[in-house]
Amino acid sequence: MLQSFNSTSPSMELSSSLTPFSNKLSEISFSSSLSPFSLQLHQKPSKPRNFCIFAVAIDPPQELPRNSPQRLLKELAQRKKATAPRKKLPPKRFILKPPLDDKKLTERFLNSPQLSLKQFPLLSSCLPSSKLNNADNTWIDEYLLEAKQALGYPLEKSDELGDDNPAKQFDTLLYLAFQHPSCDRTNARHVRSAHSRLWFLGQYVLELALAEFLLQRYPRESPGPMRERVFGLIGKRNLPKWIKAASLRNLIFPYDDMDKLIRKDREPPVKSVFWALFGAIYLCFGMPEVYRVLFEVFGMDPEAEVCQPRLRRQLEDVDYVSVEFEGNKLSWQDVATYKPPEDALFAHPRLFRACVPPGMHRFRGNIWDYDSKPQVMQILGYPLAVKDRIPEITEARNIELGLGLQLCFMHPSKYKFEHPRFCFERLEYVGQKIQDLVMAERLLMKHLDAPGKWLQERHRRVLMNKFCGRYLREKYLHRFIIYSEQVQDAYEHNRRLRNPATTAVQQALHGLSYTIYGKPDVRRLMFDVFDFEQIQPKSV
Repeated sequence: MLQSFNSTSPSMELSSSLTPFSNKLSEISFSSSLSPFSLQLHQKPSKPRNFCIFAVAIDPPQELPRNSPQRLLKELAQRKKATAPRKKLPPKRFILKPPLDDKKLTERFLNSPQLSLKQFPLLSSCLPSSKLNNADNTWIDEYLLEAKQALGYPLEKSDELGDDNPAKQFDTLLYLAFQHPSCDRTNARHVRSAHSRLWFLGQYVLELALAEFLLQRYPRESPGPMRERVFGLIGKRNLPKWIKAASLRNLIFPYDDMDKLIRKDREPPVKSVFWALFGAIYLCFGMPEVYRVLFEVFGMDPEAEVCQPRLRRQLEDVDYVSVEFEGNKLSWQDVATYKPPEDALFAHPRLFRACVPPGMHRFRGNIWDYDSKPQVMQILGYPLAVKDRIPEITEARNIELGLGLQLCFMHPSKYKFEHPRFCFERLEYVGQKIQDLVMAERLLMKHLDAPGKWLQERHRRVLMNKFCGRYLREKYLHRFIIYSEQVQDAYEHNRRLRNPATTAVQQALHGLSYTIYGKPDVRRLMFDVFDFEQIQPKSV
């Protein structure tokens, strides 16, 4: 609609004079966002005819066709504007903060629960770096009784126990074990770090516990089938089944149905909680309680179909086993409740008998026994000084130690095809597990503020197979390995074939020291003799 007013001209003259100008106005487009107030356009005063335009209204712009190039370009420009990548700021925990002054740093360390237990340094190193707050206590009040009931523990608070009892910290560690990285409390640093340290320890506790159990339950079996049995029991694909059997799934997934989750959402939290749970149990109650929870609470069965190893060619074993294994398949109760007699020769006598066959006595007095054994014992610092009630016990232990050392250096190529257990394989299996656990404990006590993932990477780099073999070769112990003649010729100038054998011998030595003298001697070999951490000065 167009309106104009002129008091001096007639209406006919006005309409005729506006005709050419209205054609020009039709080409002008005004935005619909103009205010409703009048818009006035005045012509120059030299012209006789003056007019005013108070408002112009036009139809809204028509939408471009769907396939119009202008429309596509316009949408593309809007999309680029909407999805422009913003500069990603680093998380708050990675932003550098000014260091604490000495007074605050000292106060923080002295108030940390990690320095509160001098009697149990390993347990103390796995406690949270700061005291639990109200949010932590809320979870404990709401869910801890359910967890303790499912695991078969008394419902009383563990804080009421004495200071000399490691189980006093069980409530705290059990709470931390369930705080997996996907839960609500993982944002708290002390919770996240303590949980990761627990699962770092728990995985090696499980491996050692099952290795000792299977070596004693199957005294004639080689380590290959036993590793398959372990994978069938505690492989990550089977862990949700055990959590479900123990009625613990609601504590791990309080808002989701575990059965409906996909594998990548279900298995990592379950594995993290499962490992951390056994780390807490091992710290508070020891290895017997680990067996009880594994086989009684979770209901694991080593004879289940899923745990059976694949069929393979079996070598005929004509050699004897120890009397306690003959015709008797040990149960988990036998392993968990076993206590060595007072005058036992070894720290773990039954495990030694499971790894060193009685027929090794036929090798007493051979060339290796006279020529190589004294040099090996001198390098390793054997025999250790042990006070026994009668000297005959010391003499018998030293004889068995010499036979075990000879077995550690006996390569499978020598006698395995005729006598399957006359090689270092079973000692290597238990030695690998005990050195993993000893190194894990060492790292936990050495790095109090390190999270579990960092410790895991450090652990992996220190215990690489190539390093284990190198530490043995640095002591020139690889010269005493007993090969068959054919393998000796093949290995003589080929280190790619020879080096894995030195790794196996080094791990077998740790297994032998664990069965005879116990875990302290494994620490001595690893950190004093072989110097796994590479901190001792080198001879120039």
